[in-house]
Amino acid sequence: MKTIIEPFKIKSVEPIKFTTGEERESILKNAGYNPFLIRAEDVLIDLLTDSGTSAMSAKQWSGIMDGDESYAGARSFYRFEKAVKNLTGFKHIIPTHQGRAAEKILFTIVGGGGKFIPNNTHFDTTRANVEFSGAIAIDLPCKIGRDPDTIADFKGNMDIDALEEFIKTQGAENIPLIMITVTNNSNGGQPVSMENIRKTKDVAKKYNIPLFIDACRFAENAYFIKKREKGYANISVQEIAQEMFALADGCTMSAKKDALVNMGGFLALNDDDLAMKARNILVVTEGFPTYGGLAGRDLEAIAQGLEEVVDEHYLTYRIRSVEYLGEKLTKHGVPILQPPGGHAIYLNAKKFAPQISLEQYPGQSIVCELYICGGIRSVEIGSVMFGKYDNQTGKLISPNMELVRLAIPRRVYTQSHIDYVIEVVTEVYQKRNNLKGYRITFEAPMLRHFTARFEPL
Repeated sequence: MKTIIEPFKIKSVEPIKFTTGEERESILKNAGYNPFLIRAEDVLIDLLTDSGTSAMSAKQWSGIMDGDESYAGARSFYRFEKAVKNLTGFKHIIPTHQGRAAEKILFTIVGGGGKFIPNNTHFDTTRANVEFSGAIAIDLPCKIGRDPDTIADFKGNMDIDALEEFIKTQGAENIPLIMITVTNNSNGGQPVSMENIRKTKDVAKKYNIPLFIDACRFAENAYFIKKREKGYANISVQEIAQEMFALADGCTMSAKKDALVNMGGFLALNDDDLAMKARNILVVTEGFPTYGGLAGRDLEAIAQGLEEVVDEHYLTYRIRSVEYLGEKLTKHGVPILQPPGGHAIYLNAKKFAPQISLEQYPGQSIVCELYICGGIRSVEIGSVMFGKYDNQTGKLISPNMELVRLAIPRRVYTQSHIDYVIEVVTEVYQKRNNLKGYRITFEAPMLRHFTARFEPL
């Protein structure tokens, strides 16, 4: 098999600033040992997130120049609406400035005290918006998805039996909707099978509960279905995505992922009453229903991006790039969540630095060392991001897995950049016995990982 090359040519470049290890130690200390607080210009390879970090195509940039900036009824909105409807089939398309704004609108309406929102696994802003409404976010990942070492095709699946048992226990009247995240970001970017989405829909329909999809990485998920699920090999990624959405009653999406843009999102649904309530909140918080906090040029870029992202040459390159990183790290003995997911490689922090207790945040230690060693910015997904304190004892309650995510921006880095990442991660792993823990010196009451400050122990 020949080398899978980037399905594009580079037309514009941005310089990278080089720093020394000594300089990075000082930069990290001044940032409170939190990579979120480091200036982007001081980062060599930025793997903090794949959200809003894509390189846009020439056609997207030309669409930006052609954007209609009319306040109401802009031409660009109707192109955007047509693209989203063609993909999802939903009746009401409501633009927002990003995915979390769509979540905020949705859960403001359906959430509240005494309500529960089950999900295969909530990511950080989804959980925060559920809990901010007063509802409780419930994660129900499949059993095999909780094991970072087992290799399986669809570890992002919902635990169907646990979902039905939860509904029976809490009462369907207390569950305004069920959500399924594709791909499952918190669980290693693992895909969800069509069969699992269908079974989730069957349970939802049985109890008359709407099913919503968190669609940030719908194209990557559809590609995995094409490659791994029986009966889909000869079906296009776009058709698979359309089948996924047809099983749901609505979706939220951060277009900053699989729409290949730097800003934007939407809420899409079929329910007329829910759509009316959502637009009322949209007008108060985001903007008029035909722009929703976005410029016309952003709507143009999203519409074009949704067409480009289902191109199977692009997706082959995208998934293979992440797989390549995972294979090379595994070859060097670095423990990762297996198998590689769609948008990121997740280092298994428990095995990477077993000498550091969970209370001393092993993932954060790895994140800091990756920056000092090679200027790589990554993110902890473990006890910092999802840890909570027991109300009675004050002790840390850790999530099931302690991970460090290396999220790969779309169409940004070449293989030589990824080879450099492999070298740095391997070097840090070889010196893993020297890693030490951290303690939090400041934290916000919600989404603490964005602004927390640390000090080494």
